[in-house]
Amino acid sequence: MIIAIDFDGTLHKGEWPSIGEPSDGAVEAMRKLRDDGHYLIINTCREGTHQTEMVNWLRERQIPFHRVNDNAPDHVGKYGGNCRKIYAHLYVDDRQVGGLPAWDEILEYARVREKIYRETHKNG
Repeated sequence: MIIAIDFDGTLHKGEWPSIGEPSDGAVEAMRKLRDDGHYLIINTCREGTHQTEMVNWLRERQIPFHRVNDNAPDHVGKYGGNCRKIYAHLYVDDRQVGGLPAWDEILEYARVREKIYRETHKNG
């Protein structure tokens, strides 16, 4: 599945524009999501220097991601364009309705959604 993950307030505890310590369980969960085969897109409002700082922070902590604010290439080809809205099967954001669950809950939810996704897309 494609999973879009917010950065500020989701992957770290700091307040924009600074970057704090990783959120509890975030590093391990991101690695597990990657190991489970998910395509991870960092979906953030950061741009320019702030985005570069974010990418460096992620790399220094070996937090996996495939893209930043950019759609997966196969979806760009499939739909003939790269719109501003990031396409994903699951969105993780501290501003989502109900707030941000703990990362172990997010990981379990992704596993359940992946199972449902695979069952409903068996033939195509």
